[in-house]
Amino acid sequence: MKVSIERSALLKAMSQAQSVVERRNTIPILANVLIEAEGSTVSLRATDLDIEVVDKVPGMVERAGATTVGAHTLHEIVRKLPDGAIVELSDDGTAGRLEIAAGRSNFSLATLPKEDFPVMATSDYDCNFSAKAAVLRRLFDKSKFAISTEETRYYLNGVYMHASERDGQQVLRCVATDGHRLARIDADLPVGAEELPGVIVPRKTVGELGKLLNDDDMDIAVSVSETKIRFATPDITLTSKVIDGSFPDYTRVIPQGNTRKLEVDAAEFSRAVDRVSTVSSERSRAVKLSLDEDRLVLSVNAPDAGAAEEELAVAYGDERLEIGFNAKYLLEISGQVDRENAVFLFNAPGDPTLMREGNDETAVYVVMPMRV
Repeated sequence: MKVSIERSALLKAMSQAQSVVERRNTIPILANVLIEAEGSTVSLRATDLDIEVVDKVPGMVERAGATTVGAHTLHEIVRKLPDGAIVELSDDGTAGRLEIAAGRSNFSLATLPKEDFPVMATSDYDCNFSAKAAVLRRLFDKSKFAISTEETRYYLNGVYMHASERDGQQVLRCVATDGHRLARIDADLPVGAEELPGVIVPRKTVGELGKLLNDDDMDIAVSVSETKIRFATPDITLTSKVIDGSFPDYTRVIPQGNTRKLEVDAAEFSRAVDRVSTVSSERSRAVKLSLDEDRLVLSVNAPDAGAAEEELAVAYGDERLEIGFNAKYLLEISGQVDRENAVFLFNAPGDPTLMREGNDETAVYVVMPMRV
């Protein structure tokens, strides 16, 4: 194999590949990226056996062929080369080495046989549809903060994507929860997604997916089976196993009868929570919200460190209420608001609270209160 690739194109592909590859591997081949050169395209494939990414970049192929080389090392080399450099990769197939040349720099890396590289088995996908990158990015970006990191509840370690219904309209929905907070985000259901089986997209896949969705107008082809999900652009294909488990019935924890309504400037509220929680060293310190007629007082009392209080002018017309929340959860939820105002709907101090962006029902958040 002998091929020349422009440095920026190779770096972009290698960044995606090396982030899939685990740093520690008991199987040496999994630390490598498979480089295949044919025609005028070079494809780079990386996997951790649960996720596989294939990135195609244009290249000048002098001699077609394939080899595998350490993903992290190659990424570091390409990253440190000067902008605009042309990177030449050559491998004669017998020496077990990949020669890398760019300008006056030369490197020689050990390779492993391409035959040893595991390629994820293709799946028959039951459901195929296409959606704009901006739509998918909103669905996953706004829900991923609520993914659980508790490995024992593995079925909560991802975003549950499925076709659902809201107010008689079909929607494509993403839900994530860790038992303390929940995010439910809706978008119009794309053509072809009516038969979408509910799948739990793992946390790592959601993170990798963000790199595919940077061009708002790009159409992303989504294919789903009971065991796998695939996201594809003309240049990149990301295939992932889905979590084998049943997502709990999240509709039961979304409160329906919360009538006490607080409307507040989201950015102002977020900054105030951040300021008052500074006095506490504990990450889970509760922030107390004291609500009265058009007035909100945020307070933190940390006996070992001090106390803080801040008052905000808000829109609130119900009876007096005192309720506490984990400061980190409040910051994460208020950080999701794209519009100016956040609307909180309360019931009693011990009941879950609902939050949405203005009158927008397509993004709904639930947060459990804390004792204060």
